[in-house]
Parts: sequence; structure tokens; C-alpha cells
Amino acid sequence: MQGIAAKQLFGAKSDGSNQSSASFGSYAKGCLAGGAELAETGPTWQAMRLSRNRNWGHPETISYIQDLSVKAAQQPGWNGLYIGDISQPRGGPMLSGHRSHQLGLDVDIWMRPADRLNLSVGERESISSTSMRRSNGAYVNSSWTRQHHEILRAAAKDSRVARIFVFPGAKVQMCEDEKGDRAWLRKIRPWWGHHYHFHVRLNCPAGTQGCINQDPPPAGDGCDDARKWVQDILFPPPPPPPDPNAPKPKPRRDLQMTDLPRQCIAVLQSQ
Repeated sequence: MQGIAAKQLFGAKSDGSNQSSASFGSYAKGCLAGGAELAETGPTWQAMRLSRNRNWGHPETISYIQDLSVKAAQQPGWNGLYIGDISQPRGGPMLSGHRSHQLGLDVDIWMRPADRLNLSVGERESISSTSMRRSNGAYVNSSWTRQHHEILRAAAKDSRVARIFVFPGAKVQMCEDEKGDRAWLRKIRPWWGHHYHFHVRLNCPAGTQGCINQDPPPAGDGCDDARKWVQDILFPPPPPPPDPNAPKPKPRRDLQMTDLPRQCIAVLQSQ
């Protein structure tokens, strides 16, 4: 294992480890023992991009997806959810794409309404989700509906959820539209991208050891912070003057096994 990037080792595993389910480390530096596979098709969901083999997660995550998809199926025009990346079979760094999604506790959920749940394997590779953004993410576009608001509210109100990442305009739109309980808005966090999907991050499951939660979001509904993001998109602040004495940024290196929790060696070696 020495000298080989951790993503090469984890990316080569085609199934979960034969261990009790556990997430070790942090969301961007960890692994998943005893991962569960989300069925490719269920009563109210379909897993997309099956060739990536990233429809694996902690059993808590699989249960959460199933529960949320039932609620989504109650919305007009939605028969459930299209599920994007969760994690590799044993979590860990990915060969491409995400820095997070390493614990089996992150899941990307498509913004495109799941109106059909009989997509073929080929269709799941070729069709795309639908972008919801306008003006580089400052606003939602005409594809955004009240159903998106209701599904995101249901997603955030689940006690298992730590935070949900969406583009700034969506957060502000939800802030403007929500007239009832606003506590759930605290979990909706603006972040770049996230206009084709929203990214749900679950808390470490209760009673687990070796799983590191992210710090909780700041107090309040976070709406003013999201509006600041929007203003910065519409009226970008001037960049700071260059510092001639600043050291050159170091290129980001690939994670090695020594960077990950020690339990991740056993996760890789498990049959």
C-alpha cells in the first residue's frame, strides 16, 4: 500500500467490506466499513450513473434515502428521487470528483423530478439532471418549483441530517418563500455548484466511535449569509492586491493511507 494513492486502492474495490457497519474519520478523509448497497431501483427511487459504483453508503444513509424518497413521491410530478453519488463500496478517496463522500454519509440527490422509475441502465448513464440556477446561481430559474422547496424542507427536517448544500439562489428563494417554521433553514447551506443536485450530509450515527462530525452550522436561519453570497455573485468584490512575498501555493497532493484513520487499512484488507 505504501506509495500508492489511497484513491487507487479504494477505487479498485467492487464491494463492501465484510465488517460491522462503521464510518471512520472525517467526511473528506476517511472510509466506510460494512457499507450497504442502495438497490439500483426501488419503489420510489432509482440510482443513477451505475457505472461509477458509488451507490454504497452507511446503512443509516440508505435508510434515509428510502425514507426521503417516499416523501418526495407525494409531491405532484414526482414519483420519487433520482440518486447520484453516495460513496464507493468502502468509502475513501474517489478516483475522480468529490473530496468528500468518503464516509458513506454524503449523498447527491438530483434536482430533476423523478417522473419515471423505469429508466434503463443506458438511460441512467446518458440523461442529465436539470439546472435550477439563473445569473450564475444568484437566482433560481423557471425549473424551480414549490415541490423542490417541500422536498428540501423534508430532507432538512430529518434529525439525521447535519447540513444540505445548495446554490445560493435556492437558499435565498426558500428563505423568501417559507412562512412557517424556519428552523430547518439553518441546515440549508449555500455552496458553489449544487444547482443540478443538492448534497445531503448526515451526522455520524449515534453511538459510533472514530467518526468525526463537522462543526454544526452557525445559529439562526442563515438567510442573511445566503443573501451576502448572492450580492457577491451579482457585484463581485474587487480581488485583494497581490502579495509579492506570498509563497507559491503548494499543489494538492493525493491522500495516502497514512493520512487516513488506521482502521481504514482493515477496511481495505477485509474480504
